[in-house]
Amino acid sequence: VELVESGGGLVQAGGSLRLSCVASARTTFSMGWFRQAPGKEREFVAATRWSTGSTYYADSVKGRFTISTDNAENTVYLQMNSLKPEDTAVYICAAGWGTTRSATFNYWGQGTQVTVSS
Repeated sequence: VELVESGGGLVQAGGSLRLSCVASARTTFSMGWFRQAPGKEREFVAATRWSTGSTYYADSVKGRFTISTDNAENTVYLQMNSLKPEDTAVYICAAGWGTTRSATFNYWGQGTQVTVSS
């Protein structure tokens, strides 16, 4: 499965961005977004199940970020509102069988940079 992200960029604190990730095939149970800031480990952001639409969020983004899918287009979105400087990171799309643990995701995109200025 190949994953291609888009939608990153530079935004001021309080602003919004929408990330997209197109999957070459929908052969996994779940899609997720992780992020990695410079000098930090990769961390879970949000995930969803293709079939049920169930969603999972890190506490740090609950109420601000929304993950959704367009099953017909094999696309997963991450709508990010009320962005904070600490949200600055490379956001990476993933496909797999799990929900929150990176070890349960088998396929990874290249990532898209999100920078939030204060």
